[in-house]
Amino acid sequence: MLTFNVEISDWKFSLDKNKVKFWINQVVNIEKKVVARIDYNFVSDDELLEMNKKFLKHNYYTDVLTFSENRGNRLAGDIAISIHRVKENAALIKTTFDQELKRVIIHGILHLCGYNDSTDKEKETMRKRESKYLMIYPV
Repeated sequence: MLTFNVEISDWKFSLDKNKVKFWINQVVNIEKKVVARIDYNFVSDDELLEMNKKFLKHNYYTDVLTFSENRGNRLAGDIAISIHRVKENAALIKTTFDQELKRVIIHGILHLCGYNDSTDKEKETMRKRESKYLMIYPV
């Protein structure tokens, strides 16, 4: 089960939930995993900063946090995304908000699939996987 919760009142954006769910399930299948329960929460910068401080002891803004409750190949967890940070990052890297949002959505899934991005090598692997999966997003 995949759910999408918008917890930010000052931002309106559209998300084709059926397309995103189909896409996520494709990616998860390719990674030889199964979706058990994944909840996406779209929040403000400040809310994600507070989560980052509370749960990870990091005092900086980020675009996505992933909290895994996986059981073997069954993916379960919460993915929190800062809509403000996605907008800012999109402008910085000169891409669209929608494209950056898709990248962050799949970034969270890749974390649930076991990918990390702490080292340069891990970051490179993560970026390659993101790019690969962005190319199969249904049109």
